[in-house]
Amino acid sequence: MPHLTRIRLAAAIVAGAFLAAPTAHAAGRPAVAALQVTLRHHHVYRGPVDGIVGGATTAAVMRFQRLHGLTPDGIAGPKTRRALGRFARHVLGSRRLAPGNAGWDVAELQFTLAWHGFPSANIDGGFGVHTERALIKFQRWAHLMPDGVAGPGTFHALMAPRPRCPIALAWPLRAPITSPFGPRGTGFHPGIDLSAATGTPVGAAAAGRVIFAAYDPGGYGNLVEVAHGGGVVSMYAHLSGFSVRVGQSVATGTRVGRVGSTGEVTGPHLHFEVRLRGAAVDPVPTLR
Repeated sequence: MPHLTRIRLAAAIVAGAFLAAPTAHAAGRPAVAALQVTLRHHHVYRGPVDGIVGGATTAAVMRFQRLHGLTPDGIAGPKTRRALGRFARHVLGSRRLAPGNAGWDVAELQFTLAWHGFPSANIDGGFGVHTERALIKFQRWAHLMPDGVAGPGTFHALMAPRPRCPIALAWPLRAPITSPFGPRGTGFHPGIDLSAATGTPVGAAAAGRVIFAAYDPGGYGNLVEVAHGGGVVSMYAHLSGFSVRVGQSVATGTRVGRVGSTGEVTGPHLHFEVRLRGAAVDPVPTLR
């Protein structure tokens, strides 16, 4: 088999795996997220980059097809892909990706990194500093060379199941989830938001030791982090105040603080986040 043919075949296998593997809540897929990003570049789509084929995505494809003299069937087939231009040329796995690259495959990479717990600022198809940082963190997490370049080893590692929290957790407070874990606009929300009034007590989700209790300048505001062993850390952000100190042991339900609106927020709520060896994971499946 000629060398170029083997490369193309390998790229097709990798791309097909990413198309087939469900990677988001519902049926979100990296290739659909990349399509949404590409449609945004063509100014025909304003919806979220969530990897889900919904009415807004289909309507945007049809709008693009009409503008380019194609049959408006809402399916991004070969003719539509060609009309989408250079940005849509490469699928994930068809080339190595490094800072400065842009396109469909970069959007797939960003979407998949986010679901593996390492979101970059925006899923926009541009390989900038935020994507490089997220990739390096993932490569360290996956025990790969952290060179910030996505090649076959990284693509293979990203095909593994998403990390999950290995321990049972208690709800830090009883309140409705106003923003779930997952895509939000063109970004990605690495935790869940629980709506509650300022001053509502917040309890530890599991027994552990407090490793951080201070103001976080990165947007979390007053933040408490509790280590539970096995690489699991729970985070309680935007607090109005602290009830624990660094080094303190806590039991499940021990008050760690109270709901507030510190940091980058629009109103009082608790941002609850869980990480496994640094990877953000959806806490809901393990909440009792």
